[in-house]
Amino acid sequence: MEDVPSTGELAKMLGKKVALAGWVHDVRLLGGISFVLVRNEKGLVQVTAPKKAVSKEVLDAVAALHQEDVVRCSGTVKEAKAAPGGFEVVPDAIEVLSASAVPLPLDPRGVTDANIDTRLDWRTLDLRRPSVLAIFRVQDALLEGMEAYLRSTGFLRIFTPSILGGISEGGAEVFKTDYYGKPAFLRQDPQLHRQLSILGGLGRVYDLGPSWRAEVSHTPRHMSEHRTIAPELSFIRDERDTMRAEEGMLVAGIRNALEKCGEELRLLRVEPQVPATPFPELAFPEVYDTLRGLGHELPPGHDLDRESERLLTEHVKREHGSDYFFVNRFPSSVKPFYVMHVDDDPGFARSVDLVFKGLELSSGGQREHRHPKIVEQVAQKGLSLEGLRWFTEPFRYGAPPHGGFSLGIERFTAALLGIENVKEAALFPRDPERLQP
Repeated sequence: MEDVPSTGELAKMLGKKVALAGWVHDVRLLGGISFVLVRNEKGLVQVTAPKKAVSKEVLDAVAALHQEDVVRCSGTVKEAKAAPGGFEVVPDAIEVLSASAVPLPLDPRGVTDANIDTRLDWRTLDLRRPSVLAIFRVQDALLEGMEAYLRSTGFLRIFTPSILGGISEGGAEVFKTDYYGKPAFLRQDPQLHRQLSILGGLGRVYDLGPSWRAEVSHTPRHMSEHRTIAPELSFIRDERDTMRAEEGMLVAGIRNALEKCGEELRLLRVEPQVPATPFPELAFPEVYDTLRGLGHELPPGHDLDRESERLLTEHVKREHGSDYFFVNRFPSSVKPFYVMHVDDDPGFARSVDLVFKGLELSSGGQREHRHPKIVEQVAQKGLSLEGLRWFTEPFRYGAPPHGGFSLGIERFTAALLGIENVKEAALFPRDPERLQP
């Protein structure tokens, strides 16, 4: 809306002229009076046209409106208890800036249900739903709070490459592309270049951007393209320093969303809680015993499965009253080459996952900074040392102990808001079947 007050701001403009611009959310023609709900990113404003109080031109304009027409309206603010926010605008002029085709392929009012595929096919219409827009306002506030925390604790935002000349983590879950006639790959994580930035002396950095996984996954938890906020910090004592940084970052994000997005959270009918810190920590190999006591046998050396995450979530909630917990010291066999192994027990790694309500939100921990150890672990994973020399060679010239983590932005948003399908927390999600819009 041009110079448009939000619904809440109309109270300050009682009796004054305002200019509104937005989409027609709904039209009701009731004989002696007509109502138009005008919607934009600031909310809904009721435009009320009593037959005896407005011109014939305005009445004719209102009668010709269709849902999702884009309009400009000017008029006077009046008090109206039944209107959204308790105020309405009585128009003296209405102009159609862009007429919408009819019928609509998707109803932004949400009156007619649509499945997730239809909603994503017509994402621009879906985004006009106030409840959908609210998701992205909350997501923005979460990021704002997390970034503010990182900057206040000495982190520098950096941008790392999305196109790599080799596979960073092994496996086949990478997208291959042509790079001037040479093979290249979309990154699985901004991990390695964050580490090189630390070796360059930047101290504390974070990256914010997309990563890709070529998993043929058809679950509500996975996407082929996702975004992460990924801090890395140097001169750590051990992986628990990264855990403390992550706790602080998450709490700051949640606090900011609660402060900035009260209206959106009410619309989404959720009441996120600021978690107590420090988060509980579970560690291997004791995790195997805990799971056994919960009736789930996980073979030694195996990674957590979905059932394990569910049972541990229930266990932590009972024992500690927390929805958040860290899992530490994973079996080194299931983790990438760059993770530091526990020197006294190399079968386990200083690798940390953050779990929230049964869902893994992040993975991180302490990195191996000793060149001989990195070379050894590259060989253990069956990777080509030659293909990784661009990464390993700088470690020969002095590398501080360091670590970090990568938090999935869409996953965190969806989990916090109780959204079942992570694709709803991405503007234009990508999965094995979806490359458009």
